[in-house]
Formats: sequence, structure tokens, C-alpha cells
Amino acid sequence: GMAAPAALQRSVVSPAGRHTASLIFLHGSGDTGQGARTWIKQILNQDMAFQHIKVIYPTAPARPYTPKNGALSTVWFDRYKISNDCPEHFESIDSMCCGLTELINDEVKNGIAKNRILIGGFSMGGGMAMHLAYRFHQDLAGVFALSSFLNKNSAVYQALKSNENVLPELFQCHGTADELVLCSWGEETNKMLKSLGVSTSLHIFPNLNHELSRIEIEELKTWIVKKLPVEVPKTN
Repeated sequence: GMAAPAALQRSVVSPAGRHTASLIFLHGSGDTGQGARTWIKQILNQDMAFQHIKVIYPTAPARPYTPKNGALSTVWFDRYKISNDCPEHFESIDSMCCGLTELINDEVKNGIAKNRILIGGFSMGGGMAMHLAYRFHQDLAGVFALSSFLNKNSAVYQALKSNENVLPELFQCHGTADELVLCSWGEETNKMLKSLGVSTSLHIFPNLNHELSRIEIEELKTWIVKKLPVEVPKTN
């Protein structure tokens, strides 16, 4: 049978207080969990940290990556090209969904309910998060996608066409000056998901390239705490 996927390496920011919710942040192509954490830390001058939310930055395993002429790269999946107008590389997307499901299951084993787990990421990480949540984990608290997109005939769209469940809310951000992942690809993704029943918000940042900004991360943090509020201990 299939070997169990090796556990993903991860960089973790522990909550300051009691751990009652978890956030999984998926890095962009060629980066690492530690790299994404450091990048956010540089922008905020501190870790993105919370009183009650554990923040997990996993690292994608290295694999041959077609846009880099088959060179090994830490990517969540392969792509035929960086475009919204080509087929998806199903095989690599689906095998990574298995590895990331293990990560979600680890949090559930730690006593965190699925509706207290958020998943999202930057660029390819956001694309991966949308596949994971909307195809396999529709009971998560929410999804965020920063400078991300889905291909035109994405498996995500196919899955949602016949869906009856209430879906996780999507928080999306995109810069108008992005030359790698066009803002229009992000807008199209948002429009498609909205038409398929996802409650979405889209925040457009003028002059922002394919990068993260402080205002964007501050808005993301506000949304995170709205989706994962501090749980008030029940008094008897």
C-alpha cells in the first residue's frame, strides 16, 4: 500500500495563553515555513502571534518543479506553467492534500475542533489552501489567500458545483502591481468562488507587487481574530 507521507517540517509560534485555535500558514513556491515566518516577522517587527491561537508554518517537501525546468523546489504542487489558463497538476495537488490533512489531524488530536482551525497562505500557498479546504475540509473555520489564484477549470470549482454544505469564508488580498500572479486572476477566482456559494471578501492593494504588506497583514490578523475569537471559559 501507499507509504504514509513523511510529517512536514514546521515552524511554530505558540499562543501566549491557553491554546484553543490553530492557524496554518502555507508559504509561496520555493520558500520554507521558517522563511515565511521570518518575512512576516520583518514586516510586523514581531511574530504574528496571538493569545489563544497557535500559528503553524509548514515547509513543502522539495520536488521537481516544471516552471524551474524541473529543478528541485519546495513547492506544494507542480504546475505546467504559472498561468490561470492551463490544466492543474492534479496528482501533485492531491498527494499534498494528504500530507496537509495529517497536519490538520495533528491539531484535532490536540483537542482543537475543525471549526477552530484556519488555513491559508501566500501565492501558491493560498492556492493549496483553497484546494484543501473547499475540496476536503469544508468544516474549517475559514481560508485566506494572499496574491493567489485558481486555474480556470480548477478541481475546486468542479467540487463546489454539486456541494450542499456551508463553506468556510474566504479572505483574499491582491496587489494591483503584481506581475507574477495578475490581480485579474485573483479577482476571477474570487468571483467564481462567490458564484459557487462561498462567502468571500477581496481586498485590493494599489501599487503592491507580488509581496506582503504591513496593512494587509494587519487586516488579515483582524479577520483571523474575528473567525477565531477567544473562547470564554464556561462558568458553572
